[in-house]
Amino acid sequence: MNKRFTKSTAALLCLVVIWGISWPIYKASAVYAPPLLFSGMRALLGGCLVALIIWKRRRRLMWRQHWWKYCISALFNTVLFFGLHTIGLGYLPGGLFSVLVYFQPVLLGVFAWMWLGEQMTPVKLAGLIVGFIGIVVVGLDGLTTHVSVIGVLLGLLTAFFWALGVVYVKKVSHEIDAYWMVAMQFTIGGIVLLTAGSLTENWSAIEWNGLYVFGLGFGGTMGIPVAYVIYYSLVNAGEASKVGVYTFLVPVISVFISTIFLNEPVTYKLLIGLVLVGISIYFVNRRAEKPVILTK
Repeated sequence: MNKRFTKSTAALLCLVVIWGISWPIYKASAVYAPPLLFSGMRALLGGCLVALIIWKRRRRLMWRQHWWKYCISALFNTVLFFGLHTIGLGYLPGGLFSVLVYFQPVLLGVFAWMWLGEQMTPVKLAGLIVGFIGIVVVGLDGLTTHVSVIGVLLGLLTAFFWALGVVYVKKVSHEIDAYWMVAMQFTIGGIVLLTAGSLTENWSAIEWNGLYVFGLGFGGTMGIPVAYVIYYSLVNAGEASKVGVYTFLVPVISVFISTIFLNEPVTYKLLIGLVLVGISIYFVNRRAEKPVILTK
């Protein structure tokens, strides 16, 4: 049990560090390419890389039986999530947009309770809310005098579709190989995003400099294949809401990384947010002796 807990904790920490680093990297790289083309290339590269690595397990793909499930997952987790995410960053500051996107763990906890039958106690619900408050505190510095209504809507929709996508993957996890789910959802989603980008954006607008290539390479290797294989493996092995709450750490780590590389001071808001996220993780993972379970 201890070994399993240690491995799961190590995997979660690895995941949040990868995603935390991803935010500043993508933000720096995205200015050199149109959003849909950048997202599509990242997704397609990552999906094809996973497919290449697991090609020897191709019998588990079972495309004829499960193609529509791969397409549904690609719609929620790649096309809508990546697409709305990249477009939304054009309307709001990155800090504020990340706050809206990371409302996802709260939605994920509620959806997992509604559709996956996961336990929801008052303490667990309180933990999810405290965690989101922590993210709000961290993102306060991203507030400006002008807040785009479209940007806010895109941020909330991104969180909504991401939560739906994760719950769907968990729902069909007993039918589909987790590795092939990652490979196909990003390959299919990447093709759709590239097609949409080709119709609405200009390929000549891409600046193939070192920073852009690095961002594309990071997303196509660590940001998608490694991170999502870890994420879905953890979600499929345990409660989606407990895994989801750890993603509250992602914006906090992102701000820390930006602070280090941009030589910005560590603010009290960042420290308060980190404490609240820590409390949230404790509450969600806490096992009460006689839990009061919320009914649907």
